[in-house]
Amino acid sequence: MIRRATAADAAAIAEVHVRTWQAAYAHVFGAERLGRITAERRLPMWHEILVSPEVAAFVAEEEARVVGFCTVGRSREADADGELQAIYVLPDAWGTGAGPALMRAGLDELRAAGRRDAILWVLEDNPRARRFYEREGWALDGERREGEYVGVRTVEVRYRRSLEDRNLV
Repeated sequence: MIRRATAADAAAIAEVHVRTWQAAYAHVFGAERLGRITAERRLPMWHEILVSPEVAAFVAEEEARVVGFCTVGRSREADADGELQAIYVLPDAWGTGAGPALMRAGLDELRAAGRRDAILWVLEDNPRARRFYEREGWALDGERREGEYVGVRTVEVRYRRSLEDRNLV
């Protein structure tokens, strides 16, 4: 089941966020570094995001347990309308359809807000996520950015898609 997230979901979303990062990015950041990231430390950030009028958040639930989430909003980049800011699903729920269902909810929200296109950023070294985005109709647009997280240099690539064709998600 997909539903709009509320402030009461902050702890569950923070837990999904941390557990997913620890599973998906161990090869990039190392298990030890990721082990220092905790849901308790992410909780204030999620409280803030979930009350922001600038962000729409959705959760996927299975048996009354949050197994995934996504956030969307106005693009933080000047050359796009909307942005898929985050989408994460617990590893034990990978392959269940939660990710595509969250994606549909987020893209429908962007369309309802009048957005014509959307972007997302993903770690270049995240083949699983990149395959998922490509299956869901996203395409690389050539933009890259470098950064650093937990002491590790990162490279992100940007994907883009039109929101005008409802047949794509």
